[in-house]
Amino acid sequence: MGHARLLPRPNVRPPAAEGVTTAKVFAFANQKGGVAKTTTTLNLAVAFKERGLRVLVVDLDPQGNLTMSQGLNPDAIERSMFDVLVQRIPIREIVHEREVDVAVSSIDLAGAELALSSMIGRERALEKALMPVQESYDWILIDTPPSLGLLTINALVAAQGVIVPVQCEYLSLRGLVQLENTLAMIRENLNPRVEIVGILPTMFDGRTLHSREAIEILQENFGDLLFETRIRKTVRFAEAPVRGMSIMNYDPTGPAAEMYRELAEEVLHGAKAREHA
Repeated sequence: MGHARLLPRPNVRPPAAEGVTTAKVFAFANQKGGVAKTTTTLNLAVAFKERGLRVLVVDLDPQGNLTMSQGLNPDAIERSMFDVLVQRIPIREIVHEREVDVAVSSIDLAGAELALSSMIGRERALEKALMPVQESYDWILIDTPPSLGLLTINALVAAQGVIVPVQCEYLSLRGLVQLENTLAMIRENLNPRVEIVGILPTMFDGRTLHSREAIEILQENFGDLLFETRIRKTVRFAEAPVRGMSIMNYDPTGPAAEMYRELAEEVLHGAKAREHA
């Protein structure tokens, strides 16, 4: 699996006024489902909040798993990210305050790709929606659907960085090539600054040869992009969403929560290093 090293990209946004902070926007993407994108988006967000950071999570998946993981019912939500992207209502109107602020999803979002397809500037709908709240948050984390369709493209256009959760099995690794090809096209045509900032091994089981070999393949192909943190398998990750909460609050002193605190440390350290590069 070949890997072209991603070069730093120019920031195409105008600089913020002095003393004004704008949020760092990261998307979590992998066209393969079941790789812990939603788990990672939510728990990293809560780990950031533990550090006193202001965080918004955006549920861009029509399945609404992130919304449900915060105790909200996507079937009962009247206005969601569909209305933000298609009807252009302000995103603040669909943000719910939970463990972190959540821009919620609903089943209506399944029709967003079709509705957006005929709109001018369809790839920039999310980027424009986030602009009015940029100064209200330190981080905006976007959970994407398991596809490389228009919703995911909106996330990649709005983001500066992409974190790719990858299940530690061979078939999951193959999808990274397709994601990188999509990112290359987006950099060329829509967002020159977006880059993969880290690849996160998930569902890691150090007892199995298969998991260890998957890590070796990732290291060979992606080197420094691979996070040191490994998200290991635990039943706690399945239990927490049933209670409508993150692992950070469901089992705050357990090993699963510590993994995401370690990841938060890595992500923040990497972001600081890129700022000073």
